[in-house]
Amino acid sequence: MERLGIVTGTLALREKALFEAAEKKSVENEYGKTVVYVCGDVVLVPRHGEAGKYVLPHLINHPANMKALKDLGVEEVIAVNSTGSLKKALAPGMFVVPDDFIFLAGGPTVFREEPVHITPNLSLKVRLRLMEAAAAAGVVVVDKGVYWQTMGPRLETKAEIVMMAGYAEVVGMTMASEAIVAKELDMEYASLCSVDNYAHGIEERELSMEQILRQSRENAESVNRIISKYLERRRG
Repeated sequence: MERLGIVTGTLALREKALFEAAEKKSVENEYGKTVVYVCGDVVLVPRHGEAGKYVLPHLINHPANMKALKDLGVEEVIAVNSTGSLKKALAPGMFVVPDDFIFLAGGPTVFREEPVHITPNLSLKVRLRLMEAAAAAGVVVVDKGVYWQTMGPRLETKAEIVMMAGYAEVVGMTMASEAIVAKELDMEYASLCSVDNYAHGIEERELSMEQILRQSRENAESVNRIISKYLERRRG
């Protein structure tokens, strides 16, 4: 069986039942260096680097991260992405498995010389598996939605959020970049989006990083349950 790739922040690394036996490896390829954690049939990439060495969203080397997964035998990738809600009904603490994305900046690429034009998408197969795992874990997840990616590291203005809300459900700074490069490398990719805050202006109180991080930590337990069920079902 090919390996499963998991791309997330640092929170999942705290789940000892999932990754206590993982072997830390430094991987170098033509796009750069990255750190991965290998545990049997699973390869985990902490997209923001190791704990204490936080890599800002706009500085993440997505080609290096995705190529590291590919070189280690990964064909299927699930990502966990922190997002802001663009809809009042989509409250912090909820989860979304998006079926499309918008990234007007274009995104990163592994192609350097010959012009190659892919049609980006999110894997239906992996999306369905995420939904099934969430149901098995007893976690309610919204099926379908559009993810709007911004460059970061700043948050969005109120005017930008008003515009985005007409076309998307959640906003973040990483998922579309990963999905694009995964597609270029012929890997199946889908995302579990943790809704960690209302985007700027969706509610009256001012948005703060403390608020975002607090909700992200609260959502982490549900994320780990879903990942555990995904692995159980995949391994049969």
